[in-house]
Amino acid sequence: MADQYNTNEEKILKDSHTKEIDLINRDPKQINEDVVKVDFEDVIAEPDGTHSMDGVWKASYTTFTVSKYWCYRVLSAIFGIPVALLWGFCFACISFCHIWAVMPCIKSYLIETQCLSRIYSLCIHTFCDPLFEALGKIFSTVRVALRKEV
Repeated sequence: MADQYNTNEEKILKDSHTKEIDLINRDPKQINEDVVKVDFEDVIAEPDGTHSMDGVWKASYTTFTVSKYWCYRVLSAIFGIPVALLWGFCFACISFCHIWAVMPCIKSYLIETQCLSRIYSLCIHTFCDPLFEALGKIFSTVRVALRKEV
């Protein structure tokens, strides 16, 4: 019983900001599906009648694929963590502004407009309702007859 309590306590004490990440599917929401998914065939193509030698074509394919792979790996190794830090800071600032500035301003605006809407409603009911009610009674006796002449 005590061991089970300690295990549950350890789970509670676990850092809530870390979570398991999928190292296989790194784009689960497919936000980069059509944007940066670039293969050799998407960039370089030889139309019929204009073909290079087979060896050149194979070497070009290998050079493109390997250089793209390693260039991305080196750039992400050098700049990945600093850029992630910058984006984390940027989205933290956006969240902070939204939570501490935007939402209080919107809530304040809604409170003020609710007060103004009650005043506006009171004025409309006081001045316009009697006017339109009187106009309705005046024109209630008007009869409209439509005739179609051929």
